Amino acid sequence: MEKDWYILQEDIKKFFVGLGCRAQTNFRLQGVRTVHDIDVLVNTKFLGHDIKWIIEAKKWKVKVSKLHVLALRQIVDDTGADKGFIITEKGFQKGAIEASENTNIHLLTFAEMQLLASSKIHNEILNRYMDRVNLSICRYFAHEKKIRIKYELKSDYINIGFFNVYILLLRISRVISEAKVNNYPIDGTSLMYEQFGEKSIEDFNQLINWLNFNLLEIDERILKAEVQMQSNGDFNPDLYFEKTDENIQMYYLKKI
Repeated sequence: MEKDWYILQEDIKKFFVGLGCRAQTNFRLQGVRTVHDIDVLVNTKFLGHDIKWIIEAKKWKVKVSKLHVLALRQIVDDTGADKGFIITEKGFQKGAIEASENTNIHLLTFAEMQLLASSKIHNEILNRYMDRVNLSICRYFAHEKKIRIKYELKSDYINIGFFNVYILLLRISRVISEAKVNNYPIDGTSLMYEQFGEKSIEDFNQLINWLNFNLLEIDERILKAEVQMQSNGDFNPDLYFEKTDENIQMYYLKKI
């Protein structure tokens, strides 16, 4: 049994390492009130946002009880972890399931955890990319329309198909939305004469490459334009915005 438990821990660790996370087994984690022995501790960081998950590997012959769920809830609360997982193949008692409802504790088999963890980590990553998109939108619309046209951040209505930062940001937003529901392959065409990255995105790894390629292009175009604006005395951005989706939306609609 001890050997099976060890193998399960190591399999969980290998899975998260494969996702690009830092995973440690048999880890002693300091909480606010005490030190906790953790089967598997998972940490990852993306664009400044920390993700910490605690995983208990139960290679048992009986179902996990309510007491174990409550114990993990306390550990998660004491350590400030984002989520806690109990992994077992034998199932959970009714009280355990009830104790996990509407909490950040997940009761899963190893296979279920693999599906859920991949989805959640991917979504966390995509949320950070969406934050970057929203900030780029605000930076773009901080400049008046005539300035955006003058410095080739957008085309006028006659030049349909030429480079337009806003059109590309809308495409990126749409691609992220498609990726969140795993709607692969995803159309990666730019809707402009210029194409950045693959036209068809087949999986998550291709998606990240596509996002980096397109967002880098936007960053470079805006930076180059702003340097030219400053040289010509045209740099007068309105940089006020509030970081919520609704307020950003209201902000840039007024600037179009």
